[in-house]
Amino acid sequence: MEIRNVAIIAHVDHGKTTLVDNLLKQAGAFRANQAVAERALDRNDLERERGITILAKSTAVEWKGVKINIVDTPGHADFGGEVERILSMVDGAIVLCDAAEGPLPQTKFVLTKALARGLRPIVVINKVDRQDARPDEVHNEVFDLFAALGATDEQLDFHTLFASGRQGWADLELEGARKDLSPMFDLILSHVPPPKVDLEKPFAMNASILESDNFLGRILTGRVEQGTARVNMPVRVLRQDGTVVESGRLTKLMTFSGLDRVPVEEVQAGDIIAIAGLSDATIPDTIASPEVTAPLPAIPVDPPTLAMTFRINDGPLGGREGKKVTSRQIRDRLFKETEGNVAIRVKVSEEVDAFEVAGRGELQLGVLIEQMRREGFELTIGRPRVLTRDNPETGEREEPFEEALIDVDEAYSGVVVEKMSQRKGQMQDMRPSGGGKVRLTFHIPSRGLIGYHGEFMTDTRGTGMMNRLFLGYFPWAGPIEGRRNGSLISNSDGEAIQYALFYLQERGTLFVDPGVKVYVGMILGEHSRDNDLDVNPIKEKKLTNIRAAGKDEALLLIPPRRMSLEQAIAYIEDDELVEVTPGAIRLRKRYLDPHERKKHARRSDSEAA
Repeated sequence: MEIRNVAIIAHVDHGKTTLVDNLLKQAGAFRANQAVAERALDRNDLERERGITILAKSTAVEWKGVKINIVDTPGHADFGGEVERILSMVDGAIVLCDAAEGPLPQTKFVLTKALARGLRPIVVINKVDRQDARPDEVHNEVFDLFAALGATDEQLDFHTLFASGRQGWADLELEGARKDLSPMFDLILSHVPPPKVDLEKPFAMNASILESDNFLGRILTGRVEQGTARVNMPVRVLRQDGTVVESGRLTKLMTFSGLDRVPVEEVQAGDIIAIAGLSDATIPDTIASPEVTAPLPAIPVDPPTLAMTFRINDGPLGGREGKKVTSRQIRDRLFKETEGNVAIRVKVSEEVDAFEVAGRGELQLGVLIEQMRREGFELTIGRPRVLTRDNPETGEREEPFEEALIDVDEAYSGVVVEKMSQRKGQMQDMRPSGGGKVRLTFHIPSRGLIGYHGEFMTDTRGTGMMNRLFLGYFPWAGPIEGRRNGSLISNSDGEAIQYALFYLQERGTLFVDPGVKVYVGMILGEHSRDNDLDVNPIKEKKLTNIRAAGKDEALLLIPPRRMSLEQAIAYIEDDELVEVTPGAIRLRKRYLDPHERKKHARRSDSEAA
C-alpha cells in the first residue's frame, strides 16, 4: 500500500485536533453508531481540562487506497520540543492558520522548522465561518511570513485551502461548494511525496514518541527509515554517540488505524509504527538490526530557557495528603520524565533533597507538577528563573528573550506598553488589527514575562490576548522590578478563624478561607504595602457575659483570591515557595521561622552591599 506521512502544525487554539476529528470521521475510521468524544486524540485528562494538546499523537486513515499517517502536534510554544522531533517522521505538513487571528508566534516557530526540513507545507486558512474572519488578508500575511523566513521559490508556491474544521469542510476556493474534507485528502495524496526509503538495507528507525502501557510496558513510536521490521526480530538500540544501550526483540509490532494501534507481523520502511519489547530505549535512540553500527541522525532540540527547584515538602503539613514524599521517589519520577520529554533537563541541586528542573516555560513545568500532584507526590517548588549563558566570542552575559505578540482593545494599549517597558520590553511594531483592537509586538527578556500574565489580564479586563515565542539569547537587560507588595504571613499554627480573617482583610488581599489549616511561615495573603507582615489568623473573639445591641454584627468576608498552580508559581518571590500536594496548593516562606528569615535577609543585604 502507498503511504503518506503528514503532520498538522499550528498555533494553540487554531483547530488542529478538531480538524483531525473530522478527518477521521470522513475517512471512515469510526463505525456509524460509534460514540466518539470531541477532540478524540486529546486522551489525557489534563489535555481535556485545559483544552490544549500537550503530547504529539499518531493516527492513520485510508483514502482511495492510500494510507495517510497523520500526526497531531501541540500548539503551545512551551511544548515546541514535541513538534521539532515529530517533523523528522513526516514528508509533508499542514500549516493551520486562524482566519481571524492570522499567523501568530507559534505559527512562525513551526513553519521555521518545517521549511528548514525542506518540507513544502499545505496552508489551511481555518475557521473562515467566524464573523470576524478575514481570510484574504490572512492568506497574504502567511505568504509574507513564508518570504520573511527565507522559503525557497518551490516552498513559496504553496497550495491553500479554506476550511472550517468544526463544520468538517475544506475547499480550494473561498466561495466553493463547502461539502466535505475530500479536497484536503486529495491535496495530501497529490502534493505530499511518498517517503523516500531503502527496502534493501537492514531495518532501522528513530524513536520519536515514548509512551507507557500497563500491559506492553514501554511503547516507542517512530518512522521506519530503512528495511523491514518483523515481530520477534532481534534488534539493538544505539545512542547518538554510537554506544549500544541494549539488545532485545520486537515482541509487539503495531501500526495505526483510526484511534487504535493494530498488531501486525511485518512493516516496511516509510510507515509509522509503535514497537514494544525494549526496556531502556528512549528518544531519540536508533532501534536497528544487529548489523547496523551507526545511529540515524536526529534533530537537535532547542535548549531549555527556564529552571525551577523541585524540593521535598518539609513543611508542618508534609506527608498528610500524598503517598510519594521522599526525595528518591521525586528523583526517579523526574528522571523518568526526561526519557519521554526531550525538552526537559534534570540535575541534582546544591540544596539538600532538591533537583533543578529546566524546561521551555512556566506552562510546561506547571503541567509536569500537576501530573506529579495527581500521581500522589508532595513537592515544594521554587521561583522560576531564566538560564543565562556567557557568549563564547565576547564573554558577555546573555539571557533568553521572547517575542510577545499582544492583541488588546485600543483603550488598554497605553497601560500594556507602560508595563512592558518597565519589564525591559522593546516595542517592535504597533498596528490596528480591526474591530477597535491593536496588535503590539515586543522583544522582551523571558524573566520580564514571569508573573506578568495575571497582571496583564487584570489591566485589559480579561479581553487581552498574549502569545509568546522564544527569540534567542541577547545581552543581559539589567534589573527588573519584581512584585511590589509584601506578604501576610501566619505567626501561629492551627485553623484559620473567620473573626481573625475579618480584621486581616483590611491589611490586604487574603488567599485562604476560614477553617483552612495554617502554620507558622505560611503566606495567607498579599499585604497592601511593600513589606511582609506577621499576623495571627487563629485569633478568636473574647467572650463576655454582657449582651449589647449590635455587638454581634455579621462578619462578612471578601472571597479570597484563588490561584491556579501556574499563577502561584509566577507570584512567588525568591524567598518563597509553593507547596503542592494532591489536595492543596499553599504559598509559604522558604524559612518558616521568623528569626531565621530575618537572619537570612540581613545576610543577603550585606552580600548585595
